[in-house]
Amino acid sequence: MNIRLITIGKTDDKRLRSLIAEYEKRLRRYVKFSLEELPDIKNAKNLSEAQQKQVEGELILKKLDPSDVLILLDEKGKHYTSVKFANFLQKKMNSGLKTLVFVIGGPYGFSEEVYTAAKGKVALSEMTFSHQMVRLFVVEQIYRGFTILRNEPYHHR
Repeated sequence: MNIRLITIGKTDDKRLRSLIAEYEKRLRRYVKFSLEELPDIKNAKNLSEAQQKQVEGELILKKLDPSDVLILLDEKGKHYTSVKFANFLQKKMNSGLKTLVFVIGGPYGFSEEVYTAAKGKVALSEMTFSHQMVRLFVVEQIYRGFTILRNEPYHHR
């Protein structure tokens, strides 16, 4: 199975980029993983929230293949413990899925078209985090999930 993480905008902070790169490197020992940063919307200040979500949604949907399974990182998504998230990943692998795509949207969430295309939503917390921090958290949790599935000592139960 391949796992892709699609994000809107790039990570500006060098320290975060370095940490994300470290977990990407670790994660690639277990699964083919890629992180795609879609460009910020030009002239976003001139767009309404709905217009910005629409434009971002079009960019996201263009990046998907018909066989991809889209999971949104969304505050209204399902909450998992790390172990249950690992089991979620295992079920996706067992299903013969070719590519699992996680998406972190822009500041206003997702367009209705993206919600319609999604096969699920995952919430990381009830707290709000910056979109740049969420990228690190998602990559780390995917990595943690694979270490749990392999009974490696990274995760303490």
